[in-house]
Amino acid sequence: MRILWGFLSGLVFGLGLVISGMANPAKVLNFLDLAGSWDPSLAFVMGGATVTAFIGYSLVWRRQAPVLDQTFDIPKSRSIDRPLVTGAALFGIGWGIGGFCPGPAWTALPLMAPGTLIFLPAMLVGLWAGARIKGLGLLQAKGAAT
Repeated sequence: MRILWGFLSGLVFGLGLVISGMANPAKVLNFLDLAGSWDPSLAFVMGGATVTAFIGYSLVWRRQAPVLDQTFDIPKSRSIDRPLVTGAALFGIGWGIGGFCPGPAWTALPLMAPGTLIFLPAMLVGLWAGARIKGLGLLQAKGAAT
């Protein structure tokens, strides 16, 4: 049952990305280009997502446990450390350069656009390299336990 709900959730999420224009890197780059051909339409997409998430979390946190699991999977660390800031910066730089973040890149894959075909393998290599670096302990924050 979890697989079915996971598939349906991913399908709705992917369709939302495509319909909203988030899977179109040109639209994303125009949104990020404040000094040029700025396109504010994605601000409405993000605002709608924020309201939806707020309502969803407000309802979910009233429950003792998730519907399809025994417990909530909540991160234990709440600190802002070097790996978090580094990852956020790399994510933002990649988003600004390529016009993609991971979800929209996957939804754009069926279009077989050259940018997608370059971005996705590069993203996967970056994820692999990040996991390797983290495994070697090179990204550990001071005093952080693994």
